[in-house]
Amino acid sequence: MTHSPDLHRAPRPRPRPHEPWLLPRLHPGADEPPAPPAVRTAFALWLTAVAAGVFETVLAVAGAVADGDASTGGLVSGLLLRMAVFSAAVLVAVRMRRGANWARLTLAGGLGVLGTLSLVVEPVRWLADGHGLGDAVRDAGVLDVLFGGSRVLHLTAVLTATALMFRPAANAWFRAARHH
Repeated sequence: MTHSPDLHRAPRPRPRPHEPWLLPRLHPGADEPPAPPAVRTAFALWLTAVAAGVFETVLAVAGAVADGDASTGGLVSGLLLRMAVFSAAVLVAVRMRRGANWARLTLAGGLGVLGTLSLVVEPVRWLADGHGLGDAVRDAGVLDVLFGGSRVLHLTAVLTATALMFRPAANAWFRAARHH
């Protein structure tokens, strides 16, 4: 009888059927230091920002369709780009949550700086063109109010998540995670 070395290996743990495929990856292994509350909160806020971005996309598409400003090609390419950015943001946030410093830096620079600029450039231009906040309130429809509320939540989540990722406890945790 031939002896197989595979018989002596410990069985690999399998995900339980009731667990989504991503959740087991979010929890650090037994040998990894647990993420501090600031990192866990930052992760939740990145997911909140992505959810707000998805909601804003739905509202923008609905508004464009309602106004008759929607071209199929423009909508599809815009949706594909946004979905790629949202997907990448979630994947990078997962890596950040697991201790990857490159992911923290990518989120801070890519979404914390460039993403914030993309969120505020249009309102700043609109104000620079001589419009006032009173104009925005007076002329706002339901979609505008929903979009504005979502944008405030989106921006708040991004700025807060960025700040939390660089708290002293988070900095120490990322340094320790780098050496594991």
